[in-house]
Amino acid sequence: MRLNNREDLIRARKEAKAAMEQEKFRILICAGTGCLAGGSAKIYEKLKALVDGNPNVEVEFGAGVAHGPNGECPSAQIAASVTEDKTSAAGGVKKSGCHGFCEMGPLVRIEPYNFLYTKVKEEDCEEIYEKTILNGEPVERLLYEMDGVKYKTQEEIPFYAKQTRLVLKNCGHIDAEHINEYLAVGGYEALEKALFDMTQDEIINEIYDSELRGRGGGGFQTGYKWKQVARQAEKIRYVVCNGDEGDPGAFMDRSVMEGDPHKMIEGMIIAGYAVGAQEGYIYVRAEYPLAISRLKIAIAQAEEAGLLGDNILGSGYSFKLHINRGAGAFVCGEGSALTASIEGERGMPRTKPPRTVEQGLFGKPTVLNNVETYANVPMIIENGAQWYKGIGTEKSPGTKAFAVTGSINNTGLIEVPMGTTLREIVYEIGGGIKNGKEFKAVQIGGPSGGCLIGTDLDLPLDFDSLKKRGAMIGSGGLVIMDEDTCMVEVARFFMNFTQNESCGKCIPCREGTKRMLEILEDIVAGRGTMEQLDMLEELGIAITDTALCGLGKSAALPVLSTLRTFRDEYEEHVLEKKCRTGNCQALRTYKIDHDKCKGCSKCARNCPVGAITGQIKSPYTIDPSKCIKCGACESDCPFGAIEIV
Repeated sequence: MRLNNREDLIRARKEAKAAMEQEKFRILICAGTGCLAGGSAKIYEKLKALVDGNPNVEVEFGAGVAHGPNGECPSAQIAASVTEDKTSAAGGVKKSGCHGFCEMGPLVRIEPYNFLYTKVKEEDCEEIYEKTILNGEPVERLLYEMDGVKYKTQEEIPFYAKQTRLVLKNCGHIDAEHINEYLAVGGYEALEKALFDMTQDEIINEIYDSELRGRGGGGFQTGYKWKQVARQAEKIRYVVCNGDEGDPGAFMDRSVMEGDPHKMIEGMIIAGYAVGAQEGYIYVRAEYPLAISRLKIAIAQAEEAGLLGDNILGSGYSFKLHINRGAGAFVCGEGSALTASIEGERGMPRTKPPRTVEQGLFGKPTVLNNVETYANVPMIIENGAQWYKGIGTEKSPGTKAFAVTGSINNTGLIEVPMGTTLREIVYEIGGGIKNGKEFKAVQIGGPSGGCLIGTDLDLPLDFDSLKKRGAMIGSGGLVIMDEDTCMVEVARFFMNFTQNESCGKCIPCREGTKRMLEILEDIVAGRGTMEQLDMLEELGIAITDTALCGLGKSAALPVLSTLRTFRDEYEEHVLEKKCRTGNCQALRTYKIDHDKCKGCSKCARNCPVGAITGQIKSPYTIDPSKCIKCGACESDCPFGAIEIV
């Protein structure tokens, strides 16, 4: 049924909460993109069949609504789902969003015991059902283990215990496709408060006083942006959500859209009401099909419940949401390029002023924030600005979600207070560097960010501290690198990405990044000169100073930061024609360890240029002048006798 007023919403929330509390058990199967790729859909179906097939356990699975062939949500079923959830009090098997502990997926959480099972396979389902669901006992072999200690509950695992999950609080704990689950944990309380207990100015001032800074890039103050839109003379205004998330290795926004879409939607409705906008657009890259599907479901459910659309909760305020799919252009993460793409134009930045707050989407004043920023809004409205400022640092309050990838034991999605040090993330939450290697660097902020090194491990991760180090939080990607990483190749990789993604509108970015990439390719190929190193730095500074948009201005940061902190590696590539890590193929020198070589001749037989000679049962030798450094000998040697020196 439709919620026509505040009282209806309060009643629906109480009923949803009561229904959840009556459940004797909840099986939450991670159905985020990562775990689905690992087979969690089969785990869901298997556990569903086991519970459904037992006459003593009666559950209507997926408490949510049925989907059509294209992921659409039939309106009659949505309406019924708001206050007439038929899930039995016994419990339910549910598809949750990302639990965050991606290294250990597929993940299954069993409530009320809070057991978290890791690396679950379809064949584990019967044991989970028999031991845990029927008897309440843990399946020991599926529990997370570290340093000989098994952790029964999710909350005890160091990966989770060291976090402060606010934006990600519901991800992994509720059915991502069911509005009742969101209502049961307090969903839309902030919207209710904003519509009925606060004026528009009070909402904006609350966000302004909280000092919430945008979580998508440069950290611009959100409340100030809202104030600028609200004071424009033009009364047609828009609210836009940037869900493009183009940084390699970043998936924070995707996880929120997949695992808790209503939280972001609630934040957008509040923003729309505060600035007087009646339409909003969510811009999501087409490579996020699951996020798009769940957003469509959430929007349809909210519309049928009277939380979106005309006359929301009888307040007289109307707000409609649209989804736009982007083609995956990195530049469309920039505000003016994003709005141009929504309008059907080619995604290219424009000169400023006027800025987006003055003339954004369709030339109208526009609030533009990213997914994580909007997801912070409901909790600020509900708990107040002072509560929010009690988390994080003075100038960067709140929490930040990071996608941690690379050479680290616990990869995944984390959320920590602003100001948390890199050391805490890498060694306490992340479990340290893989294979006992030494920490070398972290690329933070994606292609627009910079490198932090060992001396930065105790640097607080907040907007201002990172800016002083020539880096930036960006959207929150953290790529951890160990001692075997070539920093010159890292710089070349990111510059190749940026150059390919340049929209080509301004000369500094279009031509400058191309020249920088050419120089870096010369260096890793052994053709570099010291003059090119100087030119590389000059080009980087020039692009930073003169590029048209924020993405262009930050394109050279990975190169400039690695030049500053790892110049010795650059010089080694140039002067000694050597890559100490062996990653740059053209600079490798292959040698046969005569103590390990058994004289089997396999390397000589497989060498495409005849660079390896010797006699059977005697050590073989590689002629460096003939070697084309293809690596065939190294991969073929059964005794590990081929070395890179």
